[in-house]
Amino acid sequence: MDQAAPPNTTIETYGIAQIMAAIPHRYPFLLIDRVVDLVLGESAIGVKNVTINEFFFQGHFPTEPVMPGVLIVESMAQTAAVLVVATLGENAQGKLVYFMSVDNAKFRRPVVPGDQIRVHVTKVQRRMNVWKFSAQAKVDDVVVAEATYAAMIRDR
Repeated sequence: MDQAAPPNTTIETYGIAQIMAAIPHRYPFLLIDRVVDLVLGESAIGVKNVTINEFFFQGHFPTEPVMPGVLIVESMAQTAAVLVVATLGENAQGKLVYFMSVDNAKFRRPVVPGDQIRVHVTKVQRRMNVWKFSAQAKVDDVVVAEATYAAMIRDR
């Protein structure tokens, strides 16, 4: 987007090229494949297709592959970062979204190869350059992880 769009504008899909233009993460640390139902200034759903080819399955755990919980939380943060950048539009140029805190993280069940995680992110509040979010990661509409977290928008 060239400039900030009106709040509550819905963007149906952010593809991988748009995600890569919005946030600096790259393989092996880009942990969302698509963002859907993005409501500027409010919420978004990040999609991660989990495959056996993920780098972390080589060591976590090779005979019982489980996606590390910290990477599920990172996928939440990346979804929120796309939401922030899309919301800020032109004002996001030259800025990065940094984690400040993670609270109340809970992991309900393992995420394994073949799962598709849908990360539901909702803005809780925004004060100047600090945003707070709540998120739930779901597989087949079942919550597998949840957390609240804060991020700061800063110049690169």
